[in-house]
Amino acid sequence: MKLSKILALSIPLFALPAHAKDPALGATTFTVYDAYLSPQQEGDEEDAAPKSIEPKSTPPFTPREQRKSRGHGQIRFARDLSKAFVDVQIAGLNAADILMFHIHCGPPGYLGPVLVDLGAAAGGDLKSTFANGKLSVEIINKNLNTVTMLPAGGKLKPPEACPVDLGLPFSPDQLVRKQPLPNPVKTIAGMEYLARKGVLYFNLHTKSHTFYGEMRGQVYAAPKE
Repeated sequence: MKLSKILALSIPLFALPAHAKDPALGATTFTVYDAYLSPQQEGDEEDAAPKSIEPKSTPPFTPREQRKSRGHGQIRFARDLSKAFVDVQIAGLNAADILMFHIHCGPPGYLGPVLVDLGAAAGGDLKSTFANGKLSVEIINKNLNTVTMLPAGGKLKPPEACPVDLGLPFSPDQLVRKQPLPNPVKTIAGMEYLARKGVLYFNLHTKSHTFYGEMRGQVYAAPKE
């Protein structure tokens, strides 16, 4: 093929419009995940909780199959991964009985560490926040519970830390520490990575169901409606 024909064919390719999008869309478009919360997702009955655990639940305990509590939670991650928005609605539960509400990391049935304390992120008063059965809060990097090294004695205490990936080695900035934890999630990007893997869950704790929790909801990609 002659050079003139090659050049003639290539010119339209260079003239094609760019496909890059407006950067502002990164903060105004979202990847959405959600969860339906139910007592049946809790790992065990509350009376099976270790006796040494504090704070202790206050009897009477209600078996999971008899509880009426239900909930729905949604996490919307900005596509530039600068922030996330959490919206939750609950029913069948007295807001005055709520003690804690967290996003944990872990597969179904597993008691994983706390990644986000939703009570703290919402201002610390869950009873008032859930007075109408709803909670809405914005999450940014500083709201993530991140522990980069073991405390004295080698035991984690809340707030805890979620590993972004157990299969990866320590990052270079962690190797200079004496007791580093493997790859703790430090960013909203890391949180969304866990959501994509299906290893985030909501857990709502009440006075009578403090250890395992009143109801739990595994987080998955929201179906397109």
